[in-house]
Amino acid sequence: MLLCIDIGNTNIVLGVYRGEELVTHWRVATAHNRMPDEYAILLLQLFSYSGHDPATLRGVAISSVVPPLTGTFTELSETYLGLTPLVVDAGVRTGVRIRYDNPREVGADRVVNAVAAYQLYGGPACIVDFGTATTFDAISTEGDYLGGAIAPGIRISAEALFTRTAKLPRIDLVRPPRAIGSNTVQSMQSGILFGYVGLVEGMVARFRAELGADMRVVGTGGLAEVIARETTVIEAVDPWLTLKGLRMIYEMNR
Repeated sequence: MLLCIDIGNTNIVLGVYRGEELVTHWRVATAHNRMPDEYAILLLQLFSYSGHDPATLRGVAISSVVPPLTGTFTELSETYLGLTPLVVDAGVRTGVRIRYDNPREVGADRVVNAVAAYQLYGGPACIVDFGTATTFDAISTEGDYLGGAIAPGIRISAEALFTRTAKLPRIDLVRPPRAIGSNTVQSMQSGILFGYVGLVEGMVARFRAELGADMRVVGTGGLAEVIARETTVIEAVDPWLTLKGLRMIYEMNR
C-alpha cells in the first residue's frame, strides 16, 4: 500500500492506496509546532482505527506547502514506517512542464493537481482549489502548467469579517435561503457564498477566453462541493485530486 500526504496551511490530508484504489483517507488540522513523535502517534491511531496495518506500506509520497512540516513528516516516515518518502519538489519527475517565470514559486500541491487533472480530465483545463487560498490553475492542451490566479480562501474571508469588525459574528458557511439576507448572518452568508460563486464564474470565463472554449473545469478542496452546487461552470468535483496526483507521481518515480 502507498501512503499519500498532502500538507496544507490549514489541513493535512492523508490517503492510503491499494493499487489505484483509495482505501481510506483522513483530514487533520495542521499544527506547525507538533513534533514528529506526536504526528506519528496520531497516524498510528488512525491506521489502527481504520483496520489497516502500517507495516504493509511500500511507500510514502508527500506534497507540502509548509516547509517545516516537510521535515517533520520525512522524519516520521523514516523513523516509524522505515520508509524514505518521495517529496514532490523540483527534482521529482512529474511529466508536467511548468511555464511559470520561476517554476520554483509554484506550490507542490498545484503541480500535483495539474498532473492528476491532465491525466484524468485532459486539457486545456482550469483547476479551482478551495483551500486556505482559492487558487485557479491553467493547464494547456499539451498538459503544460501555464500559471494561474490566487485569491483569499473562503474561510479566510469569513474569519476576516469576524475579526476585523466590531459587530459582525462568526458564521457557518452554509447556503442562505436567498441572496437578499433578512438578517446579519444571512447577509454575510450570501456575500461570502454567492460572492465566491461570482468570483469563480468570472475567473473561469477569463481563463476560458485565454485557453479556449473546450476548457474543462475541475473543482477540488474542502468547499468545492458547496460552491459547485451553486454554479454550472464547475464540470467535475474531485475532492481527492491531490492524493490521486501524488499516487501518479510516485508511480512515475519508482
